[in-house]
Amino acid sequence: MKTPAFWYRPPGLASALLAPLGALYGLAGRRRIAGTVPRRIGAPVVCVGNLVAGGAGKTPVGLALIAALRARGVAVHALTRGHGGREAGPLAVDPARHTAADVGDEALLLAGASPCWVARDRVAGAERAVAAGAGVIVMDDGFQNPALYKDLALIVADGAVGFGNGRLVPAGPLRERVADGLARADALVILGEDRHGVAALAGGRPVLAARLEPDPRVAATLAGRDILAFAGIGRPEKFFATLEALGARIADAVPFADHHPYRPAELAALIGRARALGAVPVTTAKDAVRLPPDLRAKVTVLPVSVRWAEEGADDGPLAALLTRLLLKGSADGQAA
Repeated sequence: MKTPAFWYRPPGLASALLAPLGALYGLAGRRRIAGTVPRRIGAPVVCVGNLVAGGAGKTPVGLALIAALRARGVAVHALTRGHGGREAGPLAVDPARHTAADVGDEALLLAGASPCWVARDRVAGAERAVAAGAGVIVMDDGFQNPALYKDLALIVADGAVGFGNGRLVPAGPLRERVADGLARADALVILGEDRHGVAALAGGRPVLAARLEPDPRVAATLAGRDILAFAGIGRPEKFFATLEALGARIADAVPFADHHPYRPAELAALIGRARALGAVPVTTAKDAVRLPPDLRAKVTVLPVSVRWAEEGADDGPLAALLTRLLLKGSADGQAA
């Protein structure tokens, strides 16, 4: 479904009416977490999660962590539920054979950077990854899933919207109460300018500042051009604003629900609309893996990557967290 607009406005009538359902949702989650003993496996697990439903930037952060760990010589495997895909797993993702309808869009993006496993049973997926040689597992989402022990848990927050109206699904975007989630986290990642005081909630935990940076080569080709932008992500308007910031002229902006499966006729209509406007059809990398293959080449894709505020620092908070993770993993391995 599309993210309700009232989730990111001051609480009003809609959120008030839905608040009792949100309270029940939160209670069920707290009971699940309290009643589960997390399972440890034979490798450290890094969880990249968030506290809100919808996109906060987890997958780009996960990709950045994979790159940072691989730069240290670590054999990294990714693990994801495969949201939007039909496969339950555990399954090793093969981008040459699997589609987004099989394994979900995030899995295909992650598989471009490291071996990736789709598993609704996170413990089973992690065990398969370890058996296949994983030295560290980077798990995309799953912060609210208590089954698998997390050696390092990062909460990703979009600085532009923070935690929305502060209410639980369906009254707001929160998957759990902010204080509860942050109490289990090791660090907070804030993407973009912190406009809602998210950093002040960290409670002494490390705060990693970062931003999503568009691919400069693609960005240069879009500046000054008329664009038909479309996106099926948690907050499509964030993508549209990125294009405007690059100097592109938005002739039309078409939002879809997160993980939207594009039909051939639907994409053909978007391309035809762009042609009629004299515009370039542009979408995100996450959307691109869901496009019908025979039409994909007619759409420009704007990839983004995470740029850390501490880029190049050997003793910054991210470097310290990864060093601690690897030292702990080495000690656990020797103890075993």
